[in-house]
Order: sequence, then C-alpha cells, then structure tokens
Amino acid sequence: MSTAILTGSPVPGSSIEGDLRSLGFDVRTASDAGDAEALLAAVPGDQRVAVVDARFVGHAHALRLGLTDPRFPLGAIPGAVTAQPAGRQALTRAMARENSASAGAAHGGAPARTRSSVGDLDSVDSLADRVVAALDADGVDVHRPELGSLVAEVPADPQARNEARQAVAAVDDEAVRLRSAVKARDGFFTTYCISPYSRYIARWCARRGLTPNQVTTASLITALIAAACAATGTRGGFVAAGVLLIASFVLDCTDGQLARYSLQYSTLGAWLDATFDRAKEYAYYAGLALGAARGGDDVWALALGAMVLQTCRHVVDFSFNEANHDATANTSPTAALSDKLDSVGWTVWVRRMIVLPIGERWAMIAVLTAATTPRITFYALLVGCAFAATYTTAGRVLRSLTRKARRTDRAAQALADLADSGPLTELLARTLPAGIRIPAPLGAVVGVLLLVLAASLDGPGFSLLLAGVLYVLLSADAVARPLKGALDWLVPPLFRAGEYCAVLILAAKADVNGALPAAFGLVSAVAYHHYDTVYRIRGNAGAPPAWLVRAIGGQDGRTLLVVVLAVLLTASQFTVALTVLAVVVALVVLLESIRFWVAAHRAGAPSVHDEGEPA
Repeated sequence: MSTAILTGSPVPGSSIEGDLRSLGFDVRTASDAGDAEALLAAVPGDQRVAVVDARFVGHAHALRLGLTDPRFPLGAIPGAVTAQPAGRQALTRAMARENSASAGAAHGGAPARTRSSVGDLDSVDSLADRVVAALDADGVDVHRPELGSLVAEVPADPQARNEARQAVAAVDDEAVRLRSAVKARDGFFTTYCISPYSRYIARWCARRGLTPNQVTTASLITALIAAACAATGTRGGFVAAGVLLIASFVLDCTDGQLARYSLQYSTLGAWLDATFDRAKEYAYYAGLALGAARGGDDVWALALGAMVLQTCRHVVDFSFNEANHDATANTSPTAALSDKLDSVGWTVWVRRMIVLPIGERWAMIAVLTAATTPRITFYALLVGCAFAATYTTAGRVLRSLTRKARRTDRAAQALADLADSGPLTELLARTLPAGIRIPAPLGAVVGVLLLVLAASLDGPGFSLLLAGVLYVLLSADAVARPLKGALDWLVPPLFRAGEYCAVLILAAKADVNGALPAAFGLVSAVAYHHYDTVYRIRGNAGAPPAWLVRAIGGQDGRTLLVVVLAVLLTASQFTVALTVLAVVVALVVLLESIRFWVAAHRAGAPSVHDEGEPA
C-alpha cells in the first residue's frame, strides 16, 4: 500500500490525482503545510509515502520513475518526493522543519520563497521541492532519475502550464518507457536480434500482471526442455533444442525488460535471474553430452571443460570488478585507450562481440546444435571462450599493471571471500613462517601448475598427493595477507581453475563409465556456491556464513579430499565418492542459499538491479 499527499492549490482539468491512483497510490489532499505534516504522520510507517504538488504537470512515466522505484529509500522529481520505510524518518524530519519555516514566515518571519529549481532552498514555493532541498541540506541521498525527454514540473502561471501541457503532448511517454526497458549496455546479438521485439513481450506481460520472476522461471523451464530435447540424441531433438534455447534467451531478456518497464526490482529477482542463467547454460551442456552419448560419442570431458572455462571467465570478471570498483587513483593508460576507442562506434561492437557475451554465445550454441554435432558445438564453444578469456584477462592484467590504484579493505575482504578458503588454509595461514611468503598470484599459479601437471602426467600416485599438499600450502600462503596487490584479484580465479581442473583431470584419468558425469555434478554444485558468493557480495549481503564454507571444506579442503580419494580408491570407488560428494555439497549449498535469499526477500532487503556486464 502507498499513500500520496497532494499539496498546493488544485488545478481544474489536472490529471495528477488519476495518475497517482494508476500508480497504486491512495491519494489524500492537504490544505497547507501543517495539514500535509499531519497526514504524513498518519500514514503507517511500513508504507511508501509521497508528497506531490497538486499543480504538477508531467508524464505519468516521470511520476513512475520518481515515485515507485523500489531500489531507493528516497526519490524525487520536480514537484514530488517519495520515501520508503527506510527513508521515512528523514522525510518526516525535513517536512517538520519546512512546516516550521512556513509557520515562521506566516507570522512575520523570513519572506516566502518562490520556486526556480529543485534543490535551490531559497527560491522554491512548492512544498515537495522545499522538502527535497531540506533533505539535500541534511546530506541525505535522494535518488533523482534521469528523465530525458519526459516532462516533470510545477508551472508558476497559466501560460507556463499551457506550455508544459504542450510539451507533455509532444512526447510519447509510452515510447520512452519501452526504450528505457532495454538494457543500456548489451551485446550485438541481443541489441539487434532480440530487444527490438522482446520489449513488446515485456509490455504484454506487464499488462497481464505477470512478474519478472514468473518470466524468469518460464525461461528456466524452456531451457530445461531444450536440454531434454538435446539429450534425445536425434537430429530432430537437436533442432528443437536450438530453437528452444533461443526462446529461453528471449524470455531471459524479457524478464529484465519487464523489471525495468514496470520498475519491479527485487533482491530475490536479481538472484533468480543470475542463478538461473548459469543453471540453464550448464544444464544444456549436460543435455548435449547425454545426447552425444546416445549416439556413441563421449563428450562429457568437453562439456565439463566448457563449464570450467566459462566459470573461470566469470570469476575473473567478478574479482577484477570487486578489486577496483571503489579503488582510489583508479586510472591507467590502458583504460584511457579503451575510453578513446569507445568514441569509434564500430570498435565498441567488435569488442563486445569478441568477449562472447551470453547472447552471442547462446546463439552460436543453438545454431551449432541444430546444424552440427555436440562435439563440434563444444569445440567451437571452447575455442571461442578460450579466446575471449585470454582477451579480457590480458586487458585487465595490463590495466592492473599500469594503474596506481590503492585498494580498500572492503575490496580485500571481497577477494578473500571469493577465494573460498577453508579451515585448513585458515589454520596454515596463521602458522606459516612470514619469511617464506611470496606474491599471492605467483604462489597461486605455482600451486595450480603443480597440481594440474601431477594429475595429468602421473594420475593418482604419490606425486599427485605431494602436489595436493603443496597446493594447499601455497594457497594458505597466498591468502595469509590482505589481497591488495596489483594482481591479487587473480587469486580467486586461479583457485577455481585449480580445483575444477583437478576434478576434471582425475575423473578423466579414472576412465570408467560415470566418472566424468559425476565430476560434472560436483563442479556444478561447487560452481553454484561460488556464484552465490558473488551475488551476495554484489547485493551487499556479505559472504556466505563461515559455517557453510567450513562444512563444505573450502576450495583447499575439497581439492585435497578429491586428491586423496583418487589416490586411495579404485576408479569405480572414486566415481561413487565423487557422486556422493556432489550430492552432499549440492544439498548443503542449495538449502542454505535458498533459505538466505527467501529470508532476505521477506525481510524487505533493499531491491537491487545490476545491469553489470553481458554475462
């Protein structure tokens, strides 16, 4: 429930009351500032409240942007201000002060103020604008949406009102609303092949009362059906899978556009959207692998390799962004060159396409699935993702080496959380002699190389066990100090590569039926935990609880456990052990994650909507 308080003199023929009701507000009218303060105090504290000048002239979508966005405690446009429960105290305080000022002026105090612009405390006569100016004077953060061509103003006289109404008639706010529903920065395929029509699907959904979460769920179901079609191993199944994968991606674009079109942002929705994207893609990989197996071609190693590469790519993105988003002196010649290239239009699209974002990636997978074989599809995917990973990682390494950024404690903590260190590493980090410590990225690289080489060349033998122990020691050394170095953001993706590749190689070395599918399940469960950690940090919810990380061993404990199991067990027993470990990890992380996000949503956690980079 929301309440809007109209203040000022009503204007005949004004649509403001109807516009507010169409946005879900219960409208009440205040005769003066004192009446407005009393009405504000009467509104229950758990409701959104808005103060709007009755003389307001503007587009309904301008009001929607200013007064209904759930992401911000306080919002304002000229002539209107709103507060959610979290911002209610600040609004009440500002309103009381303005009411006192108005009362003082009425009794011979300071002269009345006339309006020129929001934020100019000495030249406004709109109560809503004066309240906003008072909030600004208090240092309170008030969200002001970019209105662009939309009109929002409080005309001072009939001539200005007529001009404002003409300006409103000259701009189609529905067309503006549809354009703004599309993500500002997206890939070429999404921008030119999906968004031109998916925005209309989003509007259709909004008019029928569908929510973004419902569309997100429909996208997941469609992708799972696509994976099931691919698992049939028939040409018809592959063609259907490709078509359904594109349909799933259309719905994936639609849910975000619906959220922007109707301003239905939520913490739970952001988590579902991000989590389901990964679940859809990796379930499709599994479907392709099952379909290939029906035709006598074992591509599980390729499917797992594609998942490992894609997940490590994402962790590179996450780690780099977390390390640098609040760093000071955060400039570099490489970044300056990138900014210059942005002014050359075609280079922007080329650089967006070569990183193989989700639109281009899914389109390639869909076409190759329908036209070729799963093996060819995975080969193309591995080559494309490897090139994209090399390109993006090299660019970020260059930026890190050429900038003189000073990273914050928050960034170091985020990297430590992304590292996913378990109790074994924590214990060793406190006991290792300080004199042997080496740069964190170098130690991580050496540990990963030792582990991967031992697993590849010797398999489950003594050298693998020794490499596993050294990997844990080097992991502990890498995180023993705050990760504030220029390249320390590489530590989490290196740990991901070490753990995932060890599981992949040892499962392939087992060379028994079911080993690679079991490894695929284990890596899927662990990757979900790592993605969940990222989404919690992005949503300012903090990392997963320490007990969860300890319960599943941390990356170091899990890696060493897999190494020990490979050395001690037969190939068949190792496959069973991987399966059991996958089930246990999946149950623990899924149950805790679902509990956390649902509880956060019910508790009214701040809504989020992260445009981010194309995934």
